[in-house]
Amino acid sequence: MRRIFIGDVQGCCNQLERLLDKLAFDPAGDYLHLVGDLVNRGGQSLETLRLLHKLGDSAVCVLGNHDLHLLAYASAHPRVRKKKPEFEAIINAPDGQTLLTWLRHRPLMWASRDERLAMVHAGVDPRWGPKQARARASELELTLTGGDHAAFFRHMYGDTPRRWKPRQPHWKRMRAITNVFTRMRFCDAKGRLEFESKGAPGTAPKGFKPWFEFLHQGWRDWTLVFGHWSMLGLYRGDNVVAIDTGCVWGRKLTAFVVDGQHREFVQIKCKKK
Repeated sequence: MRRIFIGDVQGCCNQLERLLDKLAFDPAGDYLHLVGDLVNRGGQSLETLRLLHKLGDSAVCVLGNHDLHLLAYASAHPRVRKKKPEFEAIINAPDGQTLLTWLRHRPLMWASRDERLAMVHAGVDPRWGPKQARARASELELTLTGGDHAAFFRHMYGDTPRRWKPRQPHWKRMRAITNVFTRMRFCDAKGRLEFESKGAPGTAPKGFKPWFEFLHQGWRDWTLVFGHWSMLGLYRGDNVVAIDTGCVWGRKLTAFVVDGQHREFVQIKCKKK
């Protein structure tokens, strides 16, 4: 059975369907993996969520920063000051609450230890191997699916603390974990995050590098797939594969296909929204 990893869709449902057609995706025989940022900016966020929700267990989606932003927006509704039509369409849809609940129960990380494959939206802390990363993801997932999720969204936004520490006040700890999994691009060897730089590798301040250059040695025989970084584009390193190729900006939507030992990239061209 193929594992098909697809980069940031961001509400570009028509393009997602085109790519699935090109791949001859079969939900009975393939596993679909989305690296997060399912929604926002593409104009078809509702349709995207409906498509993926309908696929059931055939599709695994991890949460990205735009997905969390939608959930925070819905949590604050109707008190939000600036309305987002794309989000309003989801909230007001007959199946909107079902889709939002489904989205809130998506993981922050997916991993197959036997296959040595993993997926996150943005990155992992350089101090975390697979086991530690899974534990940190589980912490946040329990918060998102529990009774404190509304409180979490009130504390979610912010650039501090700049790095995760084993002992932190609860909401700061949750924010630090969130920023690692859904926002990081550059960090230093101790896990301190740098948010101002969003360009290509080499544009960060002194002492900071792309997070995967500090990858924990526990990932040495893994392939870790991620998105989030459209300025990085399609990238394949020793242990990482980046597949956010800027579909919503008129570039490409990319699939990374794993079929046993065979691995390939499949892409379609996209039009700018």
